[in-house]
Amino acid sequence: MRILDRYILSRFLFNFFSSFVILMFIFIFQTIWLFIDDLAGKGLDPVIFGKFFFYIMPSLTEKVLPLTVLLSSILTFGTFAENYEFAAMKASGISLQRSMRSLIVFVIFLGGVTFYFANSVIPAAEQKIYNLRKNIAKVKPAAIITEGVFTDLEGTGMNMKVDKKYGEEDRFLDGVVIHEKSKSNINVTVIKAETGELVSSEKSDILKLILKNGHYYNEVRSAKADKERKFPFTKANFDTYIINKDISDLNDVDLEEERNVSTDKMKNVARLVKDIDSLKDRTVEVINAFSKNISSRMGAFVPVSPKDTSKLKKESISSLDSLELTMEKPKLDTIATSSDIVSLYNEWQQQQLISSAKNSTTNILNSITGKKQELDRWYKIHRMHILSFHNKFALALSCIILFFVGAPLGAIIRKGGIGLPLVIAIILFLVYYFLGVFSNNYAKEGNISPILGAWLPTLIMLPLGIFLTKRATADKGLLTIGNVWDGIKALFKKKEKNSAV
Repeated sequence: MRILDRYILSRFLFNFFSSFVILMFIFIFQTIWLFIDDLAGKGLDPVIFGKFFFYIMPSLTEKVLPLTVLLSSILTFGTFAENYEFAAMKASGISLQRSMRSLIVFVIFLGGVTFYFANSVIPAAEQKIYNLRKNIAKVKPAAIITEGVFTDLEGTGMNMKVDKKYGEEDRFLDGVVIHEKSKSNINVTVIKAETGELVSSEKSDILKLILKNGHYYNEVRSAKADKERKFPFTKANFDTYIINKDISDLNDVDLEEERNVSTDKMKNVARLVKDIDSLKDRTVEVINAFSKNISSRMGAFVPVSPKDTSKLKKESISSLDSLELTMEKPKLDTIATSSDIVSLYNEWQQQQLISSAKNSTTNILNSITGKKQELDRWYKIHRMHILSFHNKFALALSCIILFFVGAPLGAIIRKGGIGLPLVIAIILFLVYYFLGVFSNNYAKEGNISPILGAWLPTLIMLPLGIFLTKRATADKGLLTIGNVWDGIKALFKKKEKNSAV
């Protein structure tokens, strides 16, 4: 490697790693604000906090790496242009493309590393984060209770909803509603209380829930059918009601315990390809089974068994003479005909037919509506898998394309430091980022193709990189009003010549 290539690469690497560290800290603090409600005030060990943020760092590289490449390339070539180093290179016969040669090799290598992260490290980190958050909720039951939503307290057989949590470790509750399940997993007990308190300890195997000022309702199951028809129940009011639940299984939880749950973000390319095909085949099977079910319920499209035409031909030929001898003149058809089939029946039967048809149609429509919602969920999962598959490749390519946006842009604006280059880099990244957010959301909902949703931000940045590289190679500015005005005047002159001819 020549001295100039080493010098350019060293300057770029210095800007790259310094920008990466700073941006990673910024995004980590932004993540802290997102998860502060789930982690703060739960009495968690500091090691758990460290594990959580260590596992979330690979996922943040999807945002940090493209911005880092863009910012470091603008800073590097902006500093070269501002200090007239780039002018000295051109005077020595070194073009922009030649000066970028070592960086192009590095950025291509960086794209490969980025794809490895997206394919291997990020899915594993997503799995670790999911397991950690779920297991924290098992060790700290108050951590899983969400205000205003029914929450299943795993291992206790209860569904709980609270209006408000407060106090140390969110132990005090307001507006408590509990649905307690039976052994057959049926909600037979409903408990309502104005206030409550969770009393638990990591060393204790008992979760104590103290409820105050409430009502208790329980359905009584009877073995006799005649008593069951009367829907017997018990009801009581209480000032203080204490519920003790055995949670010995929960206190032995390992925070690193693996769970057999996998989403599209937790899968690599090979697993995504396999699951995309499986989801497609499964959806086709569900649609075919549902269509057959609807057809059989409506009695439509009943297949007719095929007849043996060879036997019919032989019988018709052998009995042709006998048919001609015994054939009589056709008689008039005495069966009543009507364009309205319903009118063929009596009036009371007509009402039954219409009512039956309406009920059948309503049931079919309800079944189709319910199945449509189920299929929409299957389609969305299928689209999300396709989106995740292409996002892994688009992320790697975006680092390369954003380099070709930032490097010539830095040479054009001729400014180094963290002032104007930082502002331009943030604006371009926000455009790239929000394009990705909108396109991904549209793709998940099926408004656009998932493939287009994954590649749209990169495809938009590609012509911008080509345009800026051409402008910087020709040593032209970004865009001047004079050039725009000259183009408009040339357009009008062409129109005047054509009209004169």
